[in-house]
Amino acid sequence: MRSSIHIEAYAIVSEDGMLADAAGAMPPALHIEADQHFFESGLDAVDIAVHGRNSQEQLSHSSTRRRVIVTRSIPSIAADPSNSRAILWNPAGASFDRALDQFAAPNRSVAVIGGPGIFEFFLDRYDVFYLSRAANVRLPGGRAVFGGVPLRMPEAVLAEHGLDNPQRALPDAAHGLTITAWLRSEI
Repeated sequence: MRSSIHIEAYAIVSEDGMLADAAGAMPPALHIEADQHFFESGLDAVDIAVHGRNSQEQLSHSSTRRRVIVTRSIPSIAADPSNSRAILWNPAGASFDRALDQFAAPNRSVAVIGGPGIFEFFLDRYDVFYLSRAANVRLPGGRAVFGGVPLRMPEAVLAEHGLDNPQRALPDAAHGLTITAWLRSEI
């Protein structure tokens, strides 16, 4: 039975499927204005953002967003001591639904924004995964969006987990950007 929580994800990757360079930093070549606008609009439309300790957005409304920060540094769920609008969650100690129960309503839509382990954790639960691709950017030895990349492309991983019907959401040919919405098939 599918959860009533709507889960979407946002990731921009290089041609070789990397989110970041070998040092774990997102290079300027992946900061494309059209993608940043699409990303921020998406986050403005959901109730809660979900990400790891090192993945966060630096956008105009970042401080106002409610968020779940995934970490192994706690046993299950705890308040984030540095952000009153956030909780810390360890998936090994509590369910995702229990983490969301820590928030007052509304908490029925979430956006997963990284990093790689977090993107993988939700692969079988996404309703939509917005995969942005920056053309002519390669990050050899970088951090891949999913395990197995670059031997397999991110699109193959998404298809293996029941996401299909790629719908082009926003092309920006001037900057070599393509955003594709990978949708969960209705059963």
